[in-house]
Amino acid sequence: MKPAERIIVALDTPNPAIALDIAKEISPVIRRVKVGMELYYSEGPSIVNELSSLGMEVFVDLKIHDIPNTAIGAAKSLTRHGVWMWNVHVAGGLLMMQKAKEAAQEISNQLNIPMPIVIGVTQLTSTSQNIMNQYIGIPGEVKDCVVRYAKLAKQAGLDGVVASAQEVPFIKEACGKEFLTITPGIRMSNSEVHDQVRITTPRQAMDLGTDYMVIGRNITDASNRLQAAKDIIQSMK
Repeated sequence: MKPAERIIVALDTPNPAIALDIAKEISPVIRRVKVGMELYYSEGPSIVNELSSLGMEVFVDLKIHDIPNTAIGAAKSLTRHGVWMWNVHVAGGLLMMQKAKEAAQEISNQLNIPMPIVIGVTQLTSTSQNIMNQYIGIPGEVKDCVVRYAKLAKQAGLDGVVASAQEVPFIKEACGKEFLTITPGIRMSNSEVHDQVRITTPRQAMDLGTDYMVIGRNITDASNRLQAAKDIIQSMK
């Protein structure tokens, strides 16, 4: 993939007009965007349709984590809307992931539409080892938990996982190069980290072997979003 094809811009706003403006501004160079909880819960699936009409491929980031039957229903709904990529949380378990992926395939076949990429969330990039050990209650190092979750996601038939770019080499070693990695926590070297902990620059993420990187504020908060996007693409070359 070309560098620009690896970037997914996070539209983290509850305002659909702003989200659509951002998409239009970056569309000359970037065609993939993420709709997270803030925007999806505010606007609903209509925002997916509006972004798709602009030629965007939409990653819906809702981190489905529920009993298998509920996950099946969510998977069918997202697939019907032509979502390019969506995710479940690996902590929901093997059966939940398997059933969600099967439900997506069922709807894809019924409607004769492209099968979405289905991925699993491992550990949030805001999770430090102390948080994971002391508050979540999972012992050991973060990377070991991430790899264990990645292997479970692969066993369930998912296409890849969400993790920090720092863990990509370990995931690829355990699950194979074709197993996709989608990495948030991407920051330019001179920017604030905000609530992220396990972060990298776009260039570092490329060097570590990630497939897709989710970039938000470094583009969406810029005074010239298109130029910010172009600068990031150039830094990856």
